[in-house]
Amino acid sequence: MNEQVKQSVQWLVKGDHDLGTAKITFLHIPEFSDTVGFHCQQAFEKYLKAYLIALSVSFKYTHDLVYLLELVISQDMEFKKYYELCLELQGYAVEIRYPDGINFPSTELIEQSIKGAKECRNSVCSRLGIKVEYNPIMDS
Repeated sequence: MNEQVKQSVQWLVKGDHDLGTAKITFLHIPEFSDTVGFHCQQAFEKYLKAYLIALSVSFKYTHDLVYLLELVISQDMEFKKYYELCLELQGYAVEIRYPDGINFPSTELIEQSIKGAKECRNSVCSRLGIKVEYNPIMDS
């Protein structure tokens, strides 16, 4: 496994922590949907960065999902299907952390975000030809 793939695996694992946190919080405290939205955004961000690192694509370290996704799409059009969802999640990176910026995503958006992040993760792993173990809570 080359160094870039090792770094990508580290990003995938960190993304899994965010996705697992989103899933557990959604299952047990669904009214914390702002926090769930934040962790879904973070999972997507880390999965996209993992793929960019493996592809040797330079990127600025940012929370801008659309920017990251556009870089990925320039290399792999399959990821275009996540554009609308990433656009929706974009605001959950920073603004959501402060009381005056709270936006509570709908249950439908949360469910789409959890599913989409998991699919994105699986696509990255599949394209890199790697298997990264994760906690099965992400499948429940």
